[in-house]
Amino acid sequence: MRVMIIVKASHASETGATPSVAMVTAIDKFNEELLKAGVLLAAECLRPSARGKRVRFCDSKRLVIDGPFEPTRELVSGYWLWQVTSIDEAVEWLKRCPNPSVGESEIEIRPVMEMTSGERTGFQTFSSRSEFAG
Repeated sequence: MRVMIIVKASHASETGATPSVAMVTAIDKFNEELLKAGVLLAAECLRPSARGKRVRFCDSKRLVIDGPFEPTRELVSGYWLWQVTSIDEAVEWLKRCPNPSVGESEIEIRPVMEMTSGERTGFQTFSSRSEFAG
């Protein structure tokens, strides 16, 4: 199964602060372990939300909103995409991860909805599936 590992933003990541050399080295080492184990599929850091935009949808209307966005704790500063056998395996890997922030931080694990060939026909197929029903 694939899981997305979502790294929550911090004040430091939102101000564009450069991580310490020690933190970058530790994360690079962790990424190498993931890669050697065949777990790592992708990994990216995101620029601060001040450089982003949102598009709000309301029926047929679209409203473009410029960053920065608040509150910081609800923003994403980066992600990994992993191939694991279970969410429990992802938890075990994540417990080995260096803390990506100074102080307290939180990282979320979310399973990716795998797309079988029968599910690739569009939203109609998704909306009819029981896991999406009310």
